[in-house]
Amino acid sequence: MCGAQGDAAAGRRWRLPGTLLLLLAYVGYVLLGSAAFWALEGPAERHSAQQLLQDKWELLGNYTCLRGPALERLIQGIIKAYKSGLTLQGNSTSLGRWDFVGSFFFSISAITTIGYGNLSPNTVSAQIFCIFFALFGIPLNLILLNRIGQLMLSGVQRCAKRLGEKLHWQEAATILTRTCALVTGLLLFLLLPPFLFSVIEGWTYEEGFYYSFVTLSTIGFGDYVIGMNPDLTYPSWYKNLVSVWILFGMAWLALVINLCITLLENSSDLCQCGKKKSKELEQELMDGNKNSTPRPDDVENCSSKDTKPEVFSFSLSCCATSILNHSF
Repeated sequence: MCGAQGDAAAGRRWRLPGTLLLLLAYVGYVLLGSAAFWALEGPAERHSAQQLLQDKWELLGNYTCLRGPALERLIQGIIKAYKSGLTLQGNSTSLGRWDFVGSFFFSISAITTIGYGNLSPNTVSAQIFCIFFALFGIPLNLILLNRIGQLMLSGVQRCAKRLGEKLHWQEAATILTRTCALVTGLLLFLLLPPFLFSVIEGWTYEEGFYYSFVTLSTIGFGDYVIGMNPDLTYPSWYKNLVSVWILFGMAWLALVINLCITLLENSSDLCQCGKKKSKELEQELMDGNKNSTPRPDDVENCSSKDTKPEVFSFSLSCCATSILNHSF
Protein backbone atom coordinates (compact mmCIF):
# COMPACT_ATOMS: atom_id res chain seq x y z
CA MET A 1 0.00 0.00 0.00
CA CYS A 2 2.83 2.36 0.87
CA GLY A 3 4.49 1.58 -2.44
CA ALA A 4 1.26 2.37 -4.29
CA GLN A 5 0.91 5.67 -2.44
CA GLY A 6 4.53 6.55 -3.25
CA ASP A 7 3.96 5.82 -6.95
CA ALA A 8 0.80 7.93 -6.96
CA ALA A 9 2.60 10.82 -5.25
CA ALA A 10 5.46 10.59 -7.76
CA GLY A 11 2.92 10.60 -10.60
CA ARG A 12 1.31 13.75 -9.21
CA ARG A 13 4.71 15.44 -8.94
CA TRP A 14 5.62 14.66 -12.55
CA ARG A 15 2.20 15.38 -14.03
CA LEU A 16 2.32 18.39 -16.36
CA PRO A 17 -0.24 21.14 -15.71
CA GLY A 18 -2.89 21.79 -18.34
CA THR A 19 -1.52 25.23 -19.26
CA LEU A 20 1.92 23.81 -19.97
CA LEU A 21 0.42 21.07 -22.13
CA LEU A 22 -1.57 23.68 -24.03
CA LEU A 23 1.59 25.76 -24.51
CA LEU A 24 3.48 22.71 -25.81
CA ALA A 25 0.62 21.92 -28.20
CA TYR A 26 0.65 25.55 -29.38
CA VAL A 27 4.41 25.57 -29.98
CA GLY A 28 4.20 22.20 -31.74
CA TYR A 29 1.41 23.47 -33.99
CA VAL A 30 3.41 26.60 -34.89
CA LEU A 31 6.51 24.50 -35.60
CA LEU A 32 4.44 22.23 -37.83
CA GLY A 33 3.17 25.25 -39.78
CA SER A 34 6.70 26.66 -40.00
CA ALA A 35 8.02 23.41 -41.46
CA ALA A 36 5.16 23.24 -43.96
CA PHE A 37 5.61 26.84 -45.19
CA TRP A 38 9.39 26.39 -45.29
CA ALA A 39 9.03 23.28 -47.47
CA LEU A 40 6.35 24.79 -49.72
CA GLU A 41 7.57 28.38 -50.15
CA GLY A 42 11.36 28.00 -49.78
CA PRO A 43 12.05 26.50 -53.24
CA ALA A 44 9.78 29.04 -54.93
CA GLU A 45 11.57 31.91 -53.20
CA ARG A 46 15.01 30.65 -54.25
CA HIS A 47 13.81 30.21 -57.83
CA SER A 48 12.42 33.78 -57.89
CA ALA A 49 15.70 35.15 -56.53
CA GLN A 50 17.72 33.35 -59.20
CA GLN A 51 15.34 34.56 -61.91
CA LEU A 52 15.61 38.15 -60.66
CA LEU A 53 19.40 38.08 -60.77
CA GLN A 54 19.34 36.51 -64.24
CA ASP A 55 16.99 39.22 -65.55
CA LYS A 56 19.20 41.91 -64.06
CA TRP A 57 22.39 40.63 -65.72
CA GLU A 58 20.62 40.10 -69.05
CA LEU A 59 19.35 43.70 -68.93
CA LEU A 60 22.84 45.04 -68.17
CA GLY A 61 24.31 42.83 -70.88
CA ASN A 62 21.84 43.98 -73.54
CA TYR A 63 22.06 47.67 -72.61
CA THR A 64 25.70 48.39 -71.94
CA CYS A 65 25.01 52.08 -71.34
CA LEU A 66 23.27 51.17 -68.08
CA ARG A 67 25.30 51.06 -64.90
CA GLY A 68 24.58 48.63 -62.09
CA PRO A 69 24.32 51.15 -59.20
CA ALA A 70 22.09 53.51 -61.21
CA LEU A 71 19.78 50.64 -62.16
CA GLU A 72 19.52 49.49 -58.57
CA ARG A 73 18.64 53.02 -57.42
CA LEU A 74 15.90 53.15 -60.04
CA ILE A 75 14.57 49.77 -58.92
CA GLN A 76 14.54 50.86 -55.27
CA GLY A 77 12.71 54.05 -56.24
CA ILE A 78 10.09 52.09 -58.14
CA ILE A 79 9.59 49.73 -55.19
CA LYS A 80 9.21 52.67 -52.78
CA ALA A 81 6.74 54.39 -55.10
CA TYR A 82 4.72 51.19 -55.51
CA LYS A 83 4.46 50.80 -51.72
CA SER A 84 3.13 54.36 -51.61
CA GLY A 85 0.48 53.49 -54.19
CA LEU A 86 2.13 54.95 -57.27
CA THR A 87 2.78 53.06 -60.51
CA LEU A 88 4.27 54.16 -63.81
CA GLN A 89 1.89 54.32 -66.77
CA GLY A 90 3.87 55.46 -69.77
CA ASN A 91 4.89 59.06 -69.16
CA SER A 92 2.54 59.50 -66.19
CA THR A 93 1.87 57.94 -62.80
CA SER A 94 -1.33 56.49 -61.44
CA LEU A 95 -3.09 58.12 -58.51
CA GLY A 96 -6.26 57.29 -56.63
CA ARG A 97 -5.29 55.22 -53.61
CA TRP A 98 -5.64 58.25 -51.36
CA ASP A 99 -8.82 59.69 -52.85
CA PHE A 100 -11.88 59.73 -50.59
CA VAL A 101 -13.01 56.19 -51.51
CA GLY A 102 -9.50 54.81 -51.06
CA SER A 103 -9.09 56.64 -47.76
CA PHE A 104 -12.45 55.26 -46.58
CA PHE A 105 -11.33 51.71 -47.34
CA PHE A 106 -8.01 52.34 -45.55
CA SER A 107 -9.91 53.59 -42.49
CA ILE A 108 -12.00 50.39 -42.45
CA SER A 109 -8.90 48.21 -42.73
CA ALA A 110 -7.26 50.16 -39.88
CA ILE A 111 -10.01 50.01 -37.23
CA THR A 112 -10.90 46.40 -38.09
CA THR A 113 -7.19 45.55 -37.46
CA ILE A 114 -6.89 43.89 -40.88
CA GLY A 115 -3.93 46.09 -41.79
CA TYR A 116 -3.15 44.85 -45.29
CA GLY A 117 0.22 46.62 -45.27
CA ASN A 118 0.12 47.57 -48.93
CA LEU A 119 -0.87 51.12 -48.05
CA SER A 120 0.20 53.18 -45.05
CA PRO A 121 0.44 56.89 -44.19
CA ASN A 122 3.77 58.48 -45.06
CA THR A 123 3.48 61.97 -43.56
CA VAL A 124 4.18 62.43 -39.85
CA SER A 125 0.88 64.21 -39.27
CA ALA A 126 -1.08 61.36 -40.89
CA GLN A 127 0.84 58.76 -38.86
CA ILE A 128 0.07 60.56 -35.57
CA PHE A 129 -3.59 60.93 -36.57
CA CYS A 130 -3.70 57.23 -37.44
CA ILE A 131 -2.57 56.33 -33.90
CA PHE A 132 -5.42 58.25 -32.23
CA PHE A 133 -7.90 57.23 -34.93
CA ALA A 134 -7.18 53.53 -34.33
CA LEU A 135 -7.02 53.98 -30.54
CA PHE A 136 -10.67 54.99 -30.40
CA GLY A 137 -11.79 53.29 -33.61
CA ILE A 138 -10.81 49.73 -32.66
CA PRO A 139 -13.01 49.64 -29.50
CA LEU A 140 -15.85 51.24 -31.48
CA ASN A 141 -15.45 48.57 -34.15
CA LEU A 142 -15.54 45.79 -31.53
CA ILE A 143 -18.73 47.19 -30.01
CA LEU A 144 -20.33 47.35 -33.47
CA LEU A 145 -19.29 43.77 -34.26
CA ASN A 146 -20.76 42.57 -30.96
CA ARG A 147 -24.01 44.36 -31.72
CA ILE A 148 -24.16 42.88 -35.23
CA GLY A 149 -23.50 39.44 -33.77
CA GLN A 150 -26.32 39.91 -31.26
CA LEU A 151 -28.71 40.91 -34.06
CA MET A 152 -27.73 37.83 -36.05
CA LEU A 153 -28.28 35.59 -33.04
CA SER A 154 -31.60 37.15 -32.11
CA GLY A 155 -32.84 36.66 -35.67
CA VAL A 156 -31.80 33.01 -35.65
CA GLN A 157 -33.43 32.47 -32.25
CA ARG A 158 -36.72 34.02 -33.40
CA CYS A 159 -36.75 31.82 -36.49
CA ALA A 160 -36.00 28.76 -34.39
CA LYS A 161 -38.82 29.60 -31.97
CA ARG A 162 -41.40 30.08 -34.71
CA LEU A 163 -40.31 26.94 -36.52
CA GLY A 164 -40.46 25.00 -33.26
CA GLU A 165 -44.02 26.16 -32.67
CA LYS A 166 -45.02 24.87 -36.11
CA LEU A 167 -43.15 21.58 -35.89
CA HIS A 168 -43.91 21.04 -32.17
CA TRP A 169 -40.30 19.92 -31.75
CA GLN A 170 -38.21 22.77 -30.47
CA GLU A 171 -34.89 20.93 -30.29
CA ALA A 172 -34.96 19.78 -33.91
CA ALA A 173 -36.10 23.23 -35.04
CA THR A 174 -33.20 24.87 -33.17
CA ILE A 175 -30.59 22.59 -34.71
CA LEU A 176 -32.11 23.00 -38.20
CA THR A 177 -32.29 26.79 -37.94
CA ARG A 178 -28.74 27.19 -36.65
CA THR A 179 -27.38 24.87 -39.32
CA CYS A 180 -29.19 26.85 -42.02
CA ALA A 181 -27.79 30.09 -40.54
CA LEU A 182 -24.24 28.73 -40.69
CA VAL A 183 -24.66 27.50 -44.26
CA THR A 184 -26.19 30.83 -45.34
CA GLY A 185 -23.32 32.74 -43.75
CA LEU A 186 -20.84 30.43 -45.44
CA LEU A 187 -22.42 31.21 -48.81
CA LEU A 188 -22.75 34.97 -48.29
CA PHE A 189 -19.36 35.66 -46.74
CA LEU A 190 -16.95 33.00 -48.05
CA LEU A 191 -18.27 31.07 -51.06
CA LEU A 192 -20.06 33.71 -53.18
CA PRO A 193 -17.77 36.79 -52.81
CA PRO A 194 -14.88 35.10 -54.69
CA PHE A 195 -17.08 35.11 -57.81
CA LEU A 196 -17.39 38.91 -57.54
CA PHE A 197 -13.63 39.26 -57.07
CA SER A 198 -13.03 36.99 -60.06
CA VAL A 199 -15.21 39.18 -62.29
CA ILE A 200 -13.91 42.58 -61.16
CA GLU A 201 -10.31 41.84 -60.11
CA GLY A 202 -9.55 39.04 -62.57
CA TRP A 203 -8.52 36.64 -59.79
CA THR A 204 -9.13 32.92 -59.81
CA TYR A 205 -11.81 31.54 -57.50
CA GLU A 206 -9.12 30.08 -55.22
CA GLU A 207 -7.40 33.47 -54.94
CA GLY A 208 -10.71 35.16 -54.17
CA PHE A 209 -11.57 32.58 -51.50
CA TYR A 210 -8.11 32.99 -49.99
CA TYR A 211 -8.53 36.77 -49.90
CA SER A 212 -11.98 36.43 -48.32
CA PHE A 213 -10.77 34.29 -45.43
CA VAL A 214 -7.56 36.28 -44.86
CA THR A 215 -9.61 39.49 -44.75
CA LEU A 216 -12.48 38.34 -42.52
CA SER A 217 -10.12 36.63 -40.09
CA THR A 218 -8.17 39.97 -39.87
CA ILE A 219 -4.93 38.21 -40.86
CA GLY A 220 -4.53 40.70 -43.72
CA PHE A 221 -1.30 39.67 -45.42
CA GLY A 222 -1.74 42.31 -48.11
CA ASP A 223 -0.70 40.09 -51.03
CA TYR A 224 -4.25 40.38 -52.41
CA VAL A 225 -6.14 43.65 -51.93
CA ILE A 226 -9.17 44.80 -53.87
CA GLY A 227 -9.14 47.95 -55.99
CA MET A 228 -5.37 48.20 -56.40
CA ASN A 229 -4.84 47.30 -60.05
CA PRO A 230 -4.00 50.52 -61.94
CA ASP A 231 -4.94 48.93 -65.26
CA LEU A 232 -8.58 48.40 -64.19
CA THR A 233 -11.46 50.83 -63.80
CA TYR A 234 -13.48 49.98 -60.71
CA PRO A 235 -17.16 50.81 -60.13
CA SER A 236 -17.79 53.54 -57.58
CA TRP A 237 -19.85 51.19 -55.37
CA TYR A 238 -17.26 48.42 -55.29
CA LYS A 239 -15.16 49.39 -52.27
CA ASN A 240 -18.20 50.53 -50.30
CA LEU A 241 -19.88 47.16 -50.85
CA VAL A 242 -16.71 45.33 -49.82
CA SER A 243 -16.52 47.46 -46.66
CA VAL A 244 -20.05 46.40 -45.65
CA TRP A 245 -19.17 42.79 -46.46
CA ILE A 246 -16.13 43.04 -44.19
CA LEU A 247 -18.16 44.29 -41.21
CA PHE A 248 -20.89 41.66 -41.39
CA GLY A 249 -18.48 38.92 -42.46
CA MET A 250 -16.16 39.56 -39.52
CA ALA A 251 -19.10 39.34 -37.10
CA TRP A 252 -20.22 36.04 -38.65
CA LEU A 253 -16.73 34.54 -38.73
CA ALA A 254 -16.22 35.57 -35.10
CA LEU A 255 -19.26 33.48 -34.19
CA VAL A 256 -17.87 30.50 -36.07
CA ILE A 257 -14.40 30.80 -34.55
CA ASN A 258 -15.83 31.11 -31.05
CA LEU A 259 -18.03 28.10 -31.76
CA CYS A 260 -14.85 26.13 -32.47
CA ILE A 261 -13.39 27.42 -29.19
CA THR A 262 -16.52 26.31 -27.33
CA LEU A 263 -16.40 22.84 -28.86
CA LEU A 264 -12.71 22.44 -28.01
CA GLU A 265 -13.28 23.59 -24.45
CA ASN A 266 -16.21 21.20 -24.05
CA SER A 267 -14.18 18.29 -25.40
CA SER A 268 -11.48 19.20 -22.90
CA ASP A 269 -14.10 19.13 -20.13
CA LEU A 270 -15.03 15.60 -21.17
CA CYS A 271 -11.42 14.50 -20.79
CA GLN A 272 -11.22 16.24 -17.41
CA CYS A 273 -14.35 14.38 -16.32
CA GLY A 274 -12.74 11.04 -17.13
CA LYS A 275 -9.53 12.04 -15.34
CA LYS A 276 -11.50 13.13 -12.27
CA LYS A 277 -13.30 9.80 -12.09
CA SER A 278 -10.05 7.86 -12.44
CA LYS A 279 -8.43 9.94 -9.68
CA GLU A 280 -11.39 9.29 -7.36
CA LEU A 281 -11.23 5.55 -8.01
CA GLU A 282 -7.48 5.52 -7.44
CA GLN A 283 -7.86 7.37 -4.14
CA GLU A 284 -10.62 5.03 -2.99
CA LEU A 285 -8.52 1.99 -3.81
CA MET A 286 -5.56 3.40 -1.91
CA ASP A 287 -7.78 4.04 1.10
CA GLY A 288 -8.89 0.40 1.02
CA ASN A 289 -12.54 1.19 0.62
CA LYS A 290 -13.83 -2.03 -0.85
CA ASN A 291 -17.39 -0.74 -1.03
CA SER A 292 -16.45 1.99 -3.46
CA THR A 293 -16.61 -0.15 -6.58
CA PRO A 294 -17.65 2.08 -9.45
CA ARG A 295 -21.22 1.64 -10.53
CA PRO A 296 -22.09 1.79 -14.23
CA ASP A 297 -24.56 4.58 -13.60
CA ASP A 298 -21.74 6.77 -12.17
CA VAL A 299 -19.98 6.77 -15.52
CA GLU A 300 -23.28 7.35 -17.28
CA ASN A 301 -24.01 10.31 -15.01
CA CYS A 302 -20.64 11.82 -15.84
CA SER A 303 -21.23 11.39 -19.55
CA SER A 304 -24.79 12.66 -19.42
CA LYS A 305 -23.71 15.64 -17.36
CA ASP A 306 -21.01 16.81 -19.79
CA THR A 307 -22.35 15.65 -23.13
CA LYS A 308 -25.58 17.53 -23.43
CA PRO A 309 -26.94 17.68 -26.97
CA GLU A 310 -26.85 21.46 -26.86
CA VAL A 311 -23.05 21.40 -26.51
CA PHE A 312 -22.40 19.65 -29.80
CA SER A 313 -25.17 21.30 -31.79
CA PHE A 314 -24.24 24.27 -33.92
CA SER A 315 -25.05 26.71 -31.15
CA LEU A 316 -24.60 30.29 -32.29
CA SER A 317 -25.81 31.55 -28.92
CA CYS A 318 -22.69 30.08 -27.28
CA CYS A 319 -20.61 32.02 -29.78
CA ALA A 320 -22.36 35.28 -28.98
CA THR A 321 -21.73 34.80 -25.27
CA SER A 322 -18.08 34.11 -26.02
CA ILE A 323 -17.81 37.23 -28.19
CA LEU A 324 -19.24 39.37 -25.39
CA ASN A 325 -16.91 37.79 -22.83
CA HIS A 326 -13.77 37.88 -24.96
CA SER A 327 -14.56 41.12 -26.84
CA PHE A 328 -13.98 39.46 -30.20
